[in-house]
Amino acid sequence: MGEWLLVDERHVQRVGSGTPPHADRVVELPGATILPGFVDTHVHLTSAGVSLTNADAEAAASPAQLLEVAGRHALGGAGVVIVRGFDESTWSEPWAPTLDDLDAVTGRPLVIRRADGHVSYANAAAVDAAGLQIEPGLERDARGRPTGRVTRDANDSLWRWAMQQLTDLEIQDLQLQAAALAAARGVTGVHEMSMPSEAGWRDLDVFLGHRGKLPVDAAVMVASTDVVHVMDLGLEAVGGDLPADGSIGASTAALFAPFVGTDHTGSLNFGDDELVEFFRQGHTAGMQVGMHAIGDAAIEQVLSAWERVYQALDSRERRHFRARRHRVEHFEMASAAHVERAAMLGLAVSIQPAFDLRWGRPGSLYDARLGWERASTMNPFRTMLERGVILGAGSDAPVTALDPWEAVLALEGHHDPSQRLSRVEAFRVHTAGSARLAHQEEKKGQLEPGFHADFAAYDVDPFQVPDVRGLRPVLTVSLGREVFAA
Repeated sequence: MGEWLLVDERHVQRVGSGTPPHADRVVELPGATILPGFVDTHVHLTSAGVSLTNADAEAAASPAQLLEVAGRHALGGAGVVIVRGFDESTWSEPWAPTLDDLDAVTGRPLVIRRADGHVSYANAAAVDAAGLQIEPGLERDARGRPTGRVTRDANDSLWRWAMQQLTDLEIQDLQLQAAALAAARGVTGVHEMSMPSEAGWRDLDVFLGHRGKLPVDAAVMVASTDVVHVMDLGLEAVGGDLPADGSIGASTAALFAPFVGTDHTGSLNFGDDELVEFFRQGHTAGMQVGMHAIGDAAIEQVLSAWERVYQALDSRERRHFRARRHRVEHFEMASAAHVERAAMLGLAVSIQPAFDLRWGRPGSLYDARLGWERASTMNPFRTMLERGVILGAGSDAPVTALDPWEAVLALEGHHDPSQRLSRVEAFRVHTAGSARLAHQEEKKGQLEPGFHADFAAYDVDPFQVPDVRGLRPVLTVSLGREVFAA
């Protein structure tokens, strides 16, 4: 607590009350509340930048509206038409366009990507241009003709091809727009989840080229099993959002029991031994290793693989293993036993609270796909916190909005009252907790001497207002730089 904050370049020098010390520059913020900046543990900056031009797709409330949106995006210009962000889970009509429907929108290559990124729809021109004809995941009808629905490998290839149509400058601008939005929401640090399989290695190269000029401090986790290449880039984290499975919305998450109304249980993207070898290589190389796991079968596979690596170590090596804080992204269908095993391994979990707010209520997406018996136990945030799992929060932007106060709202209002956090607890998870996930707990998440000057100022006290929905800062400072002012 204090009345003033003294910043020395990129660090906090002093916090105190009474008459402030001399400073080269004074910023008066009468009545404002200054808090540590949020750290978003899971963003995709390029895709988040794309989503900023796709608000109309996110707002579409029916298949017809979405096709109308795609038609408007196709007017004028040339090359690929990209429409991203639709979520059919709230629609009264199912979303199952035919290839003829998609072809009727435009003769240009058309890519319509779901909010979670795990399923897309492509017209014939896009299927041909991206070379998807022999890719696993290109759905076909009874006659062997593509339906336009694309998942798994074909979905990755489709998006990678679409991103290759952008110039380096366009990619840089998309990343900058997303980072600027983060700053405007009180976020001062992000964990960029680079996806070379989807966006190509060029996307990462562009990011690394201007990383230091972004308005927020950006750590990076690379979704690749190529440990040597990631090390050669000078990075310390590998895996990141590398998917052990898909998503619930796309019905590609790996489950023990089928999705409702089907005999389909999703699928795992790696063999057990393959995953163990990747984890072992990454850990032995001294890197922090991460993995995306949503379904209960995927979580079981990831934990079992880590246990095989851990059990092969001696006592001293196990201590170093736990200190590495290997990560799991999402961890949504974790059972109580899964939580206990993750805590025993010292794993860190990046949660996306807004997933529960958006899809975790009775009658919403998770209920529809899984049934309430399973959906009601998802995202056990308080259990994880109380059992000692290292917990940080992120948005998975553009899957959900780059809005940390929405995450706080979601943690306060979890669908299961026993899993709710207080506002203070939620704030700490999204600041100090998130900093721990990237081994930055001595630099970020608090406003103490020696910590980074990462903070946001609000014209109200966020801990006193009845509802934080829509709360925005009047000033955001990242690494001592004023990166946003209202």
